[in-house]
Amino acid sequence: MAREELTRLTGNEWKAKIQGFKREAWRLETLPVYRVPSEDGDIQDFLAGQRIDPRDYSSGYTEGLRRIREEGKCKGRVHIIRQPLTDYLRFEFMYYDAHSRAGDDIRILDVTDRPNPLEGVPDFWLFDRSEVVLMIYEADGTQTGRDLYDGDPAPYIEYQRIALAESVPFREYVNGGHRA
Repeated sequence: MAREELTRLTGNEWKAKIQGFKREAWRLETLPVYRVPSEDGDIQDFLAGQRIDPRDYSSGYTEGLRRIREEGKCKGRVHIIRQPLTDYLRFEFMYYDAHSRAGDDIRILDVTDRPNPLEGVPDFWLFDRSEVVLMIYEADGTQTGRDLYDGDPAPYIEYQRIALAESVPFREYVNGGHRA
């Protein structure tokens, strides 16, 4: 078996990777909390009762999602969750609503009352079904790195298949009576 190689991606290398995919960028999210310093103020506003209107919300991210869709590309993710949702997930769901309307194919895999079919699989991005970037986090959700995986992407393609098969679209999940 070939030794797996990892290359730590810097800010510019990561930016080139996340913007340079040709057909598909897909992510598996597994954590109940992500500590992102740039979101701290928005989370505090959310906890204080402020909400965005997902029907008319616009940002650089949503405009980028619309552009990706217009170019015939797709971006998606599956987030593995358990009820009750953390404050962070309730905050994130508010943005998931806006992002899904802009073209992000967001799906939810709720493992509250069933075994997690992807137990132990780390957060990762899969680009064009050929490149994998492992997202490295501390236990509290603080990101400590992004590692380009140089091994066979086949296991990650299979993780994606399982995640998609076992999850439901975000809007269906929320409209099915699960509250954010």
